[in-house]
Amino acid sequence: MTQQRFVIVGAGLAGAKAAEALREQGFDGRITLIGAEPHRPYERPPLSKGYLTGKTDRAGVFVHQEGWYADHDVELRLGVAAAGLDRGAHRVELADGSAIEYDRLLLATGARPRRPPIPGAAAPHVRYLRRIEDCEALKGVLGSVSRLAVIGAGWIGLEVTAAARQAGVAVTVLETAPLPLLRVLGPEAAQVFADLHRDHGVDLRLGVTVSEITPSGVRLGDGGEIDVDAVLVGVGAEPDVRLALSAGLHVDNGIVVDATLRTGDPDIVAAGDVANAYHPLLGRHVRVEHWANALKQPAVAAATMLGREAVYEELPYFYTDQYDLGMEYVGHVEPGGYDQVVFRGDVAAREFVAFWLSGDRVLAGMNVNVWDVVEPIKTLIRTGTPVTPQALADTGRPLETLAAPQSGEA
Repeated sequence: MTQQRFVIVGAGLAGAKAAEALREQGFDGRITLIGAEPHRPYERPPLSKGYLTGKTDRAGVFVHQEGWYADHDVELRLGVAAAGLDRGAHRVELADGSAIEYDRLLLATGARPRRPPIPGAAAPHVRYLRRIEDCEALKGVLGSVSRLAVIGAGWIGLEVTAAARQAGVAVTVLETAPLPLLRVLGPEAAQVFADLHRDHGVDLRLGVTVSEITPSGVRLGDGGEIDVDAVLVGVGAEPDVRLALSAGLHVDNGIVVDATLRTGDPDIVAAGDVANAYHPLLGRHVRVEHWANALKQPAVAAATMLGREAVYEELPYFYTDQYDLGMEYVGHVEPGGYDQVVFRGDVAAREFVAFWLSGDRVLAGMNVNVWDVVEPIKTLIRTGTPVTPQALADTGRPLETLAAPQSGEA
């Protein structure tokens, strides 16, 4: 084993945690971590949360202390992108003309911001948020402008909107859908976020399109114009599958992997935002662009690289902080793939738990300003325990008892 070389392409959270997991699981061969950015691996959620608002300092975004990689004999190749992959020769070709051979390879290439085909979307005053430099530039923008347009009412767009409003910036949010986060949450819960931002003075314009970004603002599809000082585009991300495609790996909404995170090539695995992984509990492939996958999938990827039996079956999880609203969501629901949403608690006060149901089974749950309930929600989802809407809505019944009913009734 000491002669083996494991290579990780992608020096983000998933790549860093994979290197850590390999060492923790006893691999004593060579580990090379390749990253296109010049920085050691860092986490991305703070870029639209704590680091953007100033609650987290720069040192707090990095996955490991600077000396960790040398201490654990992890070779960092930073500031150089992987440009090609020769599966037959087991070799990764780098943009600087060098190449690295591997025995096992992990692709953790993440995702890239979607750039809409809108005239003016590449102008200097138009911002995107993915890298630490993007965040630092955006911090400067929020400290110097008075009016911001945010195109896209997804997680990134809304989190930046909240940060901008807290900085005293007037914000107009432009979204094509009739509600923010509609695809993720459905109309019942998405309304909560529409009300939240309007209550904080956001000009939330829904069901609109953008035809052009001009030097002085944004032109809408109906001909209307909005004068702003800067624009943030947050219309989602797309998996960075360029390397996988060039190597002939199966790509479909990400790199397709099985429950062990292995691709069709037995020596290549994938993890994090780029992995479209088969989920045993959900019975289908799922690709989730959230922190929890990048944090937890690497342990399974490392085990698979070492030839051990491991399956990734963690339920999808994500969270957000906006103004005074903190939220956690666990489970997975396709758009329109549920029968009803049941609320438990005070929705108007934004202190509640929401459950997405198919029949009498919970598919997903979201807790808003209510804490320490994720584990019983997970149990309800995993066990498929039948439960009535009335029981779920009853705040007098602890969720733990619903997940393991004593009387045979829920």
